[in-house]
Amino acid sequence: MKDLKKMEGTIIKLVEQLDEENAIKLANEALNAGMHPLRLLELINEGMNRVGKLYESKDYYIADLIMAGLIFKQVLELDKMTAHFQSNHEQKIGKVIVGTVKGDIHDIGKDIFRGMMEANGFEVIDLGVDVPKEIFVKEVEEHKPDIVGLSGVLTSTVDAMKETIDAFVEAGLRHKAKFIVGGNHLTEDALRFIGADAFANDAAVGVKKCIEWINRTGQGVNKNE
Repeated sequence: MKDLKKMEGTIIKLVEQLDEENAIKLANEALNAGMHPLRLLELINEGMNRVGKLYESKDYYIADLIMAGLIFKQVLELDKMTAHFQSNHEQKIGKVIVGTVKGDIHDIGKDIFRGMMEANGFEVIDLGVDVPKEIFVKEVEEHKPDIVGLSGVLTSTVDAMKETIDAFVEAGLRHKAKFIVGGNHLTEDALRFIGADAFANDAAVGVKKCIEWINRTGQGVNKNE
């Protein structure tokens, strides 16, 4: 059996370097060598965080972010990954609605969050990108999720996130779910301005927060029905 610890560092570097072929190959080898699927997702996420930093420093371009997203999706589709998550999460632990807010068409961060949430046993309803506040409200009324995730890459999305939360307050639905906002530009000050329950600059951190909420309340899916 190969040294899993050594493989961990190599997997992160391969994702950072956008070496699609070797990243997927080594990820598969790691699973066959006994690496837990959730641990593999954490490593891929770390590699993608590094890609994000290289993009912010203008060393990488939007096409590189897209490639990193493709690597993530391919890892999720590996046989041992799908087999593990399907067998371990037939009973969903919670329901989540996610979407990129109005004015932003970026979906990579949202897609990573969605994939990691599904891998951890959540039912995820993805509304896509450039989602108006009215659609968020409509979908929450219909599906009654435990958690609502608002994603945004552009700094201007802080205003759109606040407008979306305000729409839930006006509709009398703010107390019906927990709200988490995601994006590299978000801060504690931005969170207070937006009026959400939590923020995350990292998909893995966001997932852990959502799991904490579910474990704390024990309410699960369809708690509002």
